[in-house]
Amino acid sequence: MRQNISSGSPWEAQVGYSRAVRVGNVVQVAGTTATVNGEVVGIGDPAEQTRVILAIIRRALETAGARLEDVTRTRIYVTDIARWAEVGAAHGEVFGDIRPATTMVQVAALIDPLHLVEIEAEAIIAN
Repeated sequence: MRQNISSGSPWEAQVGYSRAVRVGNVVQVAGTTATVNGEVVGIGDPAEQTRVILAIIRRALETAGARLEDVTRTRIYVTDIARWAEVGAAHGEVFGDIRPATTMVQVAALIDPLHLVEIEAEAIIAN
């Protein structure tokens, strides 16, 4: 059985995606940015954007019946790898004890030039 989770973003219908999708005990969370009610949060601050993103991801996971502790992988996309430590520290605030497999890479740009970070997450809900 497939469960699509929406955040209500108008981009979901326009692009054709869901904030998260659960199939069985696996939850995939789409690339998530620090956009709340159509506004970018934490402008110029990649650590704050990371915190906002992880809060959005947490809500999507909870809607799908998962918890942060179920996350097995995150992928972090940053526009300036020189600021990796700020992003990494904020990621560690949430995942320091959970320690999912994680990748961080620099990308040329994200959809909005104010976005400094985008994160994807995968979770497996233990039976």
